Amino acid sequence: MQTQTQTTTTTQMTMTRRPAADQVVVQQEAAAKATEDMKSRQQVVDAGFDAGKPPPFRIGDVRAAVPEHCWRKSPWRSLWYVARDVAVVAALGAAAAAMDSWAVWPLYWAAQGTMFWALFVLGHDCGHGSFSDNATLNSVVGHLLHSFILVPYHGWRISHRTHHQNHGHIHRDESWHPITEGLYRQLETRTKKLRFTVPFPLLAFPVYLLYRSPGKTGSHFLPSSELFSPKEKGDVMLSTTCWCIMLASLFAMACAFGPAQVLKMYGLPYLVFVMWLDLVTYLHHHGHHERLPWYRGEEWSYLRGGLTTVDRDYGWINKIHHDIGTHVIHHLFPQIPHYHLVEATKAAKPVLGRYYREPQKSGPLPLHLLGVLLRSLRVDHFVSDHGDVVYYQTDHELNTSAPGWAAQNHHKQK
Repeated sequence: MQTQTQTTTTTQMTMTRRPAADQVVVQQEAAAKATEDMKSRQQVVDAGFDAGKPPPFRIGDVRAAVPEHCWRKSPWRSLWYVARDVAVVAALGAAAAAMDSWAVWPLYWAAQGTMFWALFVLGHDCGHGSFSDNATLNSVVGHLLHSFILVPYHGWRISHRTHHQNHGHIHRDESWHPITEGLYRQLETRTKKLRFTVPFPLLAFPVYLLYRSPGKTGSHFLPSSELFSPKEKGDVMLSTTCWCIMLASLFAMACAFGPAQVLKMYGLPYLVFVMWLDLVTYLHHHGHHERLPWYRGEEWSYLRGGLTTVDRDYGWINKIHHDIGTHVIHHLFPQIPHYHLVEATKAAKPVLGRYYREPQKSGPLPLHLLGVLLRSLRVDHFVSDHGDVVYYQTDHELNTSAPGWAAQNHHKQK
């Protein structure tokens, strides 16, 4: 009996004197097991998540989560961003012209084209009224910025408003909306290939301004276009006139300094700007690794349409193009100034839950988005002609080799 008591006492003393390091290991193992259990439970929850289902919150709930000061617009702060960007554009142009070296020109085209895109974003804020509460100031600054980069301010502003009011609706959405299968099958193979092969989709914006998207008619330059109401015709004429003045100015400079110089100073940066615009606007509405729904009929709502947008991270370019990557909260509340979008997004995320898709973190340059773009163009081709909640489908024949295209054409001719 005494021996057992001594043994028990010795064991208890040994356990009492167990090294602290062993206790830490035990705690870490328990924590790791708890973490794995939590991940397993989360995977079950995520597996049952359907982005096409109505969310368990209202848009008023999201709005209430955004701090009140995020809604306030400062015209002086907005003008400061304009002055800063215009100064950078001028400095880049002066430096490139002074050096006039082929070692410098490609860097200039990339940098200046990115700044043209930044100017577009500020003009975009004017169109939304998030630049200031003064409609005249918004119109003047918007025309100056957009006309400089050959965008008809009011024509684009009105169609972009239509896009925001109807985003996610297959038939009423205005830009980058999906093609229905019936319309897709009517397109020639060459047209399909151009639409879904880089770099052609990245050069689509000027064509869209002139002719709109497949299945729609009209032009952003013509007051008679079905894009506009009768009371908006005067605004469209004003913007088209400003666009013509800018184009005439470029022709005049080409006559004075030579077409090659205008091409180097303005033309190639303009192409970079167009590629930025098409890349950003496309990837804010496509390319997520989870399927994104599109709606018809009563299934569509402003909230559900806005929740199908995707935020993107552009690395150190985020600040250059005014945090345009915070696209979900911008789509829901386009009145919020760009300099409050990051804060508003952080505040809204707890309410949005799984309906907010966390963007993949970027390196200094958003090179990862090129892979996202290529994958989306390879798989996101059309949606069904039927159904009120639909998802992109893939035309596998389009991704085959050239003999496959020829066989497809041969089959169509039969």
